[in-house]
Amino acid sequence: MINAAFLFVLMADVLLPALGFAQVPLQKVIVTYSSRSIASIDLFIAQERGFFREEGLGPQLVQVRATAAIAALVSGEVHALGSIGSAIRAIPRGAPIKVLAVSLRRPVFWLVTRPELKSFSDLKGKVMGTTTLGGSQHTAGMRMLRRAGLNPDKDVTVVLGGDVPTQLLGLVNGSIQLAILSPPTVIIARDKYKMNILAGAMEEFSSIQNGLGVLEKNARDPLVKRILRARAKGNRYFHQNEKGAAEVLARYLAVDLNTALETYRISRGAFTTDGIPTDSELVEYLREDAQILGLPAPVPVSKVFDFTLQREVNRELGSK
Repeated sequence: MINAAFLFVLMADVLLPALGFAQVPLQKVIVTYSSRSIASIDLFIAQERGFFREEGLGPQLVQVRATAAIAALVSGEVHALGSIGSAIRAIPRGAPIKVLAVSLRRPVFWLVTRPELKSFSDLKGKVMGTTTLGGSQHTAGMRMLRRAGLNPDKDVTVVLGGDVPTQLLGLVNGSIQLAILSPPTVIIARDKYKMNILAGAMEEFSSIQNGLGVLEKNARDPLVKRILRARAKGNRYFHQNEKGAAEVLARYLAVDLNTALETYRISRGAFTTDGIPTDSELVEYLREDAQILGLPAPVPVSKVFDFTLQREVNRELGSK
């Protein structure tokens, strides 16, 4: 017969650590993103696959227009920005923000028009929707129009049209005639609504859209490092697990698995594997931004980006 005292000790050794772990409160962190698309997939994988929890964090991922998110970060209402394009453009104007990681190094945007608009010449005088004026989607659209020989400042009218799925609704009802859509919305526009795809930006130029931005004073904060670790684990899972990543995409974006798989396959190459773009991509991006913003010279890379914590996280996780 097992001694009752021994049994009690054995049960305590097994159960108390588990109970203690369960009672440890997770530290709440708020991270914003601007639009429902594949751009924020690393954060949603990190949430769904428990990578935030592994870091002792309880994530609240909040969809907020980029300009409002920047204001919330500066006021201390949120911990980090997942969408960083507008934040990068706010830094030369004095926003005290540093970008610590970049997940998207290429623009996953396609220029989509209503079915009756079949060429760039048809776009003159038409209305284009965007999520944020001066954001990554907007600037990608302006560059695609310029490459096609149009003057986007004169030939089209740009309006705030909501996030990417909302802009598709605008295309369908005719309130806008062209939009710069990311997958899976661009796939739905093509297949379900027979919209035209006139151009893609992914292979044309660098465009730093998503990653992690924080207040400059918090760039070495241990809490921020834990957020970076969770994001990096999500990004590693994204690159290594096509099926699992597509399943998260399908749930997060409410699309069928085939659409999610195509979304994954056409977008995967736009993502960094280690959270750090090449020096040439950073320089090119800031040079183009300077032209868009009318700056006399590009902002120095060191004023915008600080990958110190990301490099530490990469060494700890063995990321390449």
